[in-house]
Amino acid sequence: MAALVRQQDVDAYVGFHAFGLQESDDADLPVPFPDDFDQHAFLSTHPGRLDITSGGHTHTAAVHVEVWDGPPPQQDRAAWDEMAEAKFDSTSGQVAVWSMHTGRMDDLITLADDGGSWHVRVHCTGRAAAAALSEGEGTGHGVERYLLQFWPASP
Repeated sequence: MAALVRQQDVDAYVGFHAFGLQESDDADLPVPFPDDFDQHAFLSTHPGRLDITSGGHTHTAAVHVEVWDGPPPQQDRAAWDEMAEAKFDSTSGQVAVWSMHTGRMDDLITLADDGGSWHVRVHCTGRAAAAALSEGEGTGHGVERYLLQFWPASP
């Protein structure tokens, strides 16, 4: 059974229904955030980058990140509005959170002490509430919540 190695909570400032996670050492990425963002997919990827489409236009999403030493237990699908998986390569083991409005945010997500290939499972809840908030008051904090689970990809 897989063991939880570390966990971290970060805020993601959502702008234009989107935020991204990008390799912290991003100088050599062929497609830096937000270039070629796919607004129609919940989760899409580019080398060294994960793009996430939100239910709300402008708000701050709560993001809980878990790093596991193997595939984590499956979550109950009924508890989540969306769920998707992807592969993610990191050269540094550090991931930066990016906003369409403000660019790179201060928080870094630590996957490992150095680079590697990862699987990631992204879960989201609160999408309808974030959408309704965007149409009403405009912004909110923690209405939309994400769980991101990373584990090493097999060589």
